[in-house]
Amino acid sequence: MENFIVSARKYRPGTFASVVGQEAITSTLKNAIKTDHLAHAYLFCGPRGVGKTTCARLFAKTINCQNISDDYEPCGTCESCSSFADNRSYNIHELDAASNNSVEDIRSLNDQVRIPPQIGKYSVYIIDEVHMLSQSAFNAFLKTLEEPPSHAIFILATTEKHKILATILSRCQIFDFNRMEISNIEKHLQHIAQLESISLEEDAANIIAQKADGAMRDALSIFDQVVSFCGNEVTYEKVLDNLNVLDYDYYFKLVELFLKGDYLNTLLIFNEILSKGFEGQHFLGGLASHLRDLMVASDAITIKLLEVSNKTKAQYKEQASQCSEPFLIEGLRIVSEADFQYRLSTNKRLHIELALIKLAQLDNKLKKKALTAQ
Repeated sequence: MENFIVSARKYRPGTFASVVGQEAITSTLKNAIKTDHLAHAYLFCGPRGVGKTTCARLFAKTINCQNISDDYEPCGTCESCSSFADNRSYNIHELDAASNNSVEDIRSLNDQVRIPPQIGKYSVYIIDEVHMLSQSAFNAFLKTLEEPPSHAIFILATTEKHKILATILSRCQIFDFNRMEISNIEKHLQHIAQLESISLEEDAANIIAQKADGAMRDALSIFDQVVSFCGNEVTYEKVLDNLNVLDYDYYFKLVELFLKGDYLNTLLIFNEILSKGFEGQHFLGGLASHLRDLMVASDAITIKLLEVSNKTKAQYKEQASQCSEPFLIEGLRIVSEADFQYRLSTNKRLHIELALIKLAQLDNKLKKKALTAQ
């Protein structure tokens, strides 16, 4: 039986060109290689799963490549690149600061730094989760970071830049990695699905991308999970079931009922949502997001902020045309207030039901108010 390799590892970028969503950073790193302006210390900051360690490894691989291509990408075939691919490179050293955060660990690293590389020009030291180093370990590292040997380059990676000493920050070139845009995650998922001969619906890819919250690694982990559940046909409905996500359709139906003033069927739909195991505050958060998305969809200028599939975007535009601006603004206020007071409520179900009744009466109330004002 063939060993399964998770998508995040199997499709880890092997060139700067294949890194998704961090073009500004990859371009800067390639230009530094091109002009031979390599700093001795870099700090890669940003949320989890956005490519910090991947870019660090690519940078280390490229500066030691013996046959760099014309566009400054690693060749992948020289001895340095081959040893990197086989995890036997003595030029690239990775240290996990989460589990090696003592003074002794850093002193050992300081001793290792003095040894020149056997193949290639540089020894690259990648220290992941560097914010986990103890205060004394940071202090032990300062002198080496400031005046390393000419062959040594340090790449520090962290998700929490604010925890790093200012004296460390001042010695590094700092690169801030962005959260992944939903559209970029969707495209990458579709690309991988195509390589794996998996049918992935557009709406299903969008749900996975939203669930990943800007982290490509999380998106690929979720993708592997839903493929295990769905097989080679990944549909929107199956993804909703597997990830326990509330369907957009519930919120579209609720807004329709609000506009009709039908609070009885509103309560029935809320009961159906609860019976499926969804928690009340999760429902309120989803309803607030839906009303916000309707507001965004109501204007051609802001509709680009709507990060959903084209099919769902059309639904939002259609429903937004039926909602007045005061309805959406006041509706958001009611839901936000209900969400804020949810934890303090002793009868949480009744608390949400009262908010839903207010929403169902809102459009009629606003129309009466407008007539009175005339």
